[in-house]
Amino acid sequence: MCGIAGRIMQAPGKVGRDLVSLMEAQEHRGADSTGFAIYTDPLDTGYKLRGMGFDQTKLDADLADFTHVLRDHGADLLGDPQIVRGAEGHYCFRMEMSDPKDLTAWTKDADTLAKRIEVQSCGRSLEIIKDTGSAAEVADKHGVRDIIGTHGLGHARLATESAVFPNASHPFWARPFSDVAIVHNGQITDYYTQRERLQRQGYQFLTENDSELIAVWVSDQIKQGLSMQQALTKSIKSIDGVFTFMIARPDGIGFAKDRFAMKPLVVIDQNGDLAAATEEQAVRRVFSDECDVINHDGPSLTGIWGIGNRSMAA
Repeated sequence: MCGIAGRIMQAPGKVGRDLVSLMEAQEHRGADSTGFAIYTDPLDTGYKLRGMGFDQTKLDADLADFTHVLRDHGADLLGDPQIVRGAEGHYCFRMEMSDPKDLTAWTKDADTLAKRIEVQSCGRSLEIIKDTGSAAEVADKHGVRDIIGTHGLGHARLATESAVFPNASHPFWARPFSDVAIVHNGQITDYYTQRERLQRQGYQFLTENDSELIAVWVSDQIKQGLSMQQALTKSIKSIDGVFTFMIARPDGIGFAKDRFAMKPLVVIDQNGDLAAATEEQAVRRVFSDECDVINHDGPSLTGIWGIGNRSMAA
């Protein structure tokens, strides 16, 4: 029942505002939690981190231990963290860090603190903002409408098999791959089998949400030498379930629909200025003038939408 959305702008603009509009239109598909993955102006060096801690009373101790892990890997915070406190006792943070010696090794060690403070996105440009509540509530709390970027993803969640808590909501970061995020509508029926295979390869998962698995699976396929298009095509035959997902990187957004095509995806693409969503009435919020809608309703569909002239083939 969840709703997903993607937005690409051909020049940096208020992509956060448009993603909020896309998700407000689909709030009836799930208001347990709402999330956004936005690609902002990239850093030349260092990484932008977004995430949350689970006990506001231990915030100072959490940040101190987190900073120690950074320094153990040759990195440090660049400025003071920005903190937003949640009504449920959790807190959300945004911070920037310098380059660690090895991002994968740092991620593994940072995740040892994940029951206290969890990194939910890491990238030169990627920032994932997610919290409990509707699109408007999350946007107001975190200033999403004012975030400037080129493209991004949105998700409205109706929890079915995992907890209603911000760390179990979408989008998901494809840890430890920087700047990769996913949103997903559907269910992966061979989730535990696929998860075990990836864990044997050394990957870590912080939730039991099947969407987190897809992001890592696609990224691992690319690491092994496949192009994004090849990985998306392979996912249809290799992952068992009913799904439509969109996966984003700094150079664009890819999508895949399973062979049964039960989860819809509609798109308006005006010369690369693009909006995609689960429902047509959502994309009409962004493109209010009369224009054609592409309904990706066939089985086993994949595709890639790039940013400008940049390619997602590699």
